[in-house]
Amino acid sequence: QVQLVESGGGLVQPGGSLRLSCVASGSRFGINAMGWYRQAPAQQRELVATITNVGTTNYADSVKGRFTISRDNSNNTVYLQMNSLKPEDTAVYYCYCNARTQWIALNYWGQGTQVTVSS
Repeated sequence: QVQLVESGGGLVQPGGSLRLSCVASGSRFGINAMGWYRQAPAQQRELVATITNVGTTNYADSVKGRFTISRDNSNNTVYLQMNSLKPEDTAVYYCYCNARTQWIALNYWGQGTQVTVSS
């Protein structure tokens, strides 16, 4: 069983920056992709950014050029640097990973961290 623990959320003014971190523990067979999703009130959870174990990244169009995802494979940690934040970035941000088991790969989720962008 893989556990994901997020940190770094909070309240920030428009135009400000935040850095989210997520540490994965309990993986015995390695982790494939890691990433971040977000869910705003009354909306569906949506992709923010993902990164593979070889560093290939993918971003939602709404965050391209403002957010940067990175990863430390030695510590099973993924980061999301968020710059030029907008009120519409307000959401609960969930860490995600796809981890290998002995036979298949499974998806795991963190509990979420609140990001609020407001003046």
